[in-house]
Amino acid sequence: MNRTAAGRRPAGATALAVLAAVVVATPARAGYSLADTNYAGTQIARHEGVQGTPRADPPGQTLGHDVSGHQGPVDWAAAAGAGAKFTYVKATEGTGFVNPQFGQQYDGAHAAGIIRGAYHFAHPDVSGGAEQAEYFIANGGGWRADGTTLPGALDIEYNPYGDVCYGKNPADLTAWIADFTRTYLVKVKRSALIYTSTAWWKQCTGNTARFGNTDPLWLARYGPDVGELPAGWEKQSIWQFARGGSLPGDQNYYNGPLGRVQALAKG
Repeated sequence: MNRTAAGRRPAGATALAVLAAVVVATPARAGYSLADTNYAGTQIARHEGVQGTPRADPPGQTLGHDVSGHQGPVDWAAAAGAGAKFTYVKATEGTGFVNPQFGQQYDGAHAAGIIRGAYHFAHPDVSGGAEQAEYFIANGGGWRADGTTLPGALDIEYNPYGDVCYGKNPADLTAWIADFTRTYLVKVKRSALIYTSTAWWKQCTGNTARFGNTDPLWLARYGPDVGELPAGWEKQSIWQFARGGSLPGDQNYYNGPLGRVQALAKG
């Protein structure tokens, strides 16, 4: 009797099925091929361009910056000497990448007297928001009540690997962000900042106003002023205004004097 005809698989069929299952499971990890070079704003600059920088230091703003593994080891004493008062450091991406420079950057900033925080590069196409929040917290993205640690930030921007909205419609992407921020709040007892651009927020979340009263805004815009904010926020907490400058990595202003940065760190 032909065993295949009788409904039994040929000897090689089982092995092929197992191989197929492995192949299906693999693409999610392939999404980390650019993780070493992804950092806050890489895709925003690519999609939206650079229209300039502020003409002068805005009054009442506090200078800071953000870094990732892309910068390599940072000379934190030099950064402090150049005026850095706060910094954000990339900790994780998705659920499969940890910044190999994170320890040197995060702890080094603290040792230099700079208020520091960690951020997570979102990957809504590879795993859920809650899962990524937990991965972020487990790999440096938590918060401590030491007066020098800022709450974590979710970097949600154009997808560097494919569809700019990660293949999700506005309702599903909004739900993903809510899943991340809700989990972070429950686990850490602090609200995460949301890093994004107005143009991406409009395109991919339908310009939802859902987070304006719960999560501080870290806005990316490379121009002479902040410009239009995403719906729900009346002001930004941080403005990432330039891709480079006197400090390592991207240049930022906190929207207020140093005392406000310290207040955010203290909770």
